[in-house]
Amino acid sequence: MLNIAVLVSGGGTNLQALLDSERRGENPNGRITLVVASKPDVYALERAANAGVKGVVVARKAYDSPAAFDAALLETLQAHRIDLVVLAGFLSVLGESVIAAYPNRIVNVHPALIPAFCGPGMYGLRPHSACLERGCKVTGATVHFVNEECDGGPILLQKAVEVLPTDTPETLQRRVMEEAEWKLLPQAVTMICNGEI
Repeated sequence: MLNIAVLVSGGGTNLQALLDSERRGENPNGRITLVVASKPDVYALERAANAGVKGVVVARKAYDSPAAFDAALLETLQAHRIDLVVLAGFLSVLGESVIAAYPNRIVNVHPALIPAFCGPGMYGLRPHSACLERGCKVTGATVHFVNEECDGGPILLQKAVEVLPTDTPETLQRRVMEEAEWKLLPQAVTMICNGEI
């Protein structure tokens, strides 16, 4: 049984998808035992509490350097015996020390079909806005392992989502979450916990 930490920065919709998947018995070899938020008072912490999962805050702004933040985050993960780290809308970039401690054991979900609309600064509505500006007919989501390159780790799963002529960045974001992110992320986590990846 792998202990899973989910790292969040906001509302926690991807966290909820993972919790729901676990509740349905879809990941028998993994269990979310910790939710780490990058700032206090985010709704994701309430989702964790509602599911009986411990929530902690490791705020980037509380540390005077990226290295100090990484050290605090790594200490938190190791203190809770975490085996797998899932980035679910986590807006802080992980440093080399954290990545080195969890080789091929940190996954991220990105709201685009990597290599399109990814890399530094491409989060939130930005990938969806960029997709619409380019006139794309298809977008989607990607789950990938995390390495030192932003959105550059090996791709695990992708799912395409149609772009509609009436889409705004907000409507496209919602559809990508519902049709791709909330399905792909639990699937990838289960595959890792089952030793399939």
